[in-house]
Amino acid sequence: MDILRRNTDYALRLAVNLAGRYGDGSVSTRALSDEEDVSYQLACKLMQRLHKEGLVESDMGPKGGFRLARPPQEVPILAIIEAIQGPLRLNRCLLGDGACQRQDGCPIRARIGRLQEQMDQYLGAVTLGELAQSRRPAQKSTRRRRRK
Repeated sequence: MDILRRNTDYALRLAVNLAGRYGDGSVSTRALSDEEDVSYQLACKLMQRLHKEGLVESDMGPKGGFRLARPPQEVPILAIIEAIQGPLRLNRCLLGDGACQRQDGCPIRARIGRLQEQMDQYLGAVTLGELAQSRRPAQKSTRRRRRK
């Protein structure tokens, strides 16, 4: 089981691409999908989700596209993750009160809870700006995709 879903990974790649272009204007979804090897339809869906969550802004028209809503150094990757797949939890008992009948006094919940806090702190501290600075050009996939 993956903790980060495939769509979340794709959304992170798209967002890091935008972070690397911050201040250069909008980027079309087609350009993002081509550069990050994400299907155009999925890239559209992911960008719409990030827009709905206020993480990106959009411009309409022939020169339209998307750009980050805030400077990349102010956008933690946890925000992208949660926008796409919701809260990232190691165990269902960490979702909140009442998720498990045995949560009171459970030694497992206490230990996993500490790990959850560390993971949240780490992902909340890593920003798109950091990832954009260490970004290498993407390797294009050799698989063929159908275009619509």
